[in-house]
Amino acid sequence: MFSIISGATADPVTRGKTVQLRFPHASDYAAWARLRAASSEFLQPWEPRWPSDDLTRDSYRKRIKRYNQEIKAQTGFPFFIERRSDKTLLGGISLGHVRRGVSQSGQIGYWIGKDFAGQGHMREGLELLCNFAFSSLNLHRLEAACVPSNERSIGLLEKAGFEREGHLRSYLKINGNWQDHILYSRINPFHGADFGSRTDKRDA
Repeated sequence: MFSIISGATADPVTRGKTVQLRFPHASDYAAWARLRAASSEFLQPWEPRWPSDDLTRDSYRKRIKRYNQEIKAQTGFPFFIERRSDKTLLGGISLGHVRRGVSQSGQIGYWIGKDFAGQGHMREGLELLCNFAFSSLNLHRLEAACVPSNERSIGLLEKAGFEREGHLRSYLKINGNWQDHILYSRINPFHGADFGSRTDKRDA
């Protein structure tokens, strides 16, 4: 199982062939702000409207504080995606709203810089996150939702083994407007859909 790691560390949490995931660090501000600013037109149609101070250092400090609180409480795990060869920041991916008890689930969100899109980095990052959630956290179910017109995101989720479950009406306020979303999910393959029924029969 995953042990609590302070968000202050910049060490990779999980590594893939070409990218790795690590917790955001205060020293990442310049690279993060530069990447987000250069990709603003590419990202904003698919994200909540950015506050006027979103890219300021003070706003970033508050973001890091919130991230660290989520990591410590193990209710959220925000990661930066970076290229392994030179540690270039490529984007971000997060596992949020982690619920335990009978749910054992979490929700995934992600973004990538404009110049790094369509190169397979997010696909690899998503797979790393799923492996982390299923193997290290032992979650049962992962959810992700995207705007119906976001064909790139739909393709990413379906290639990564997520299944379409339904249509969520007026689900999230994206770029200033309440928008419908498509709900996708992926189930922990180590648990199995009929795990409960097998247990019941064995215990009967």
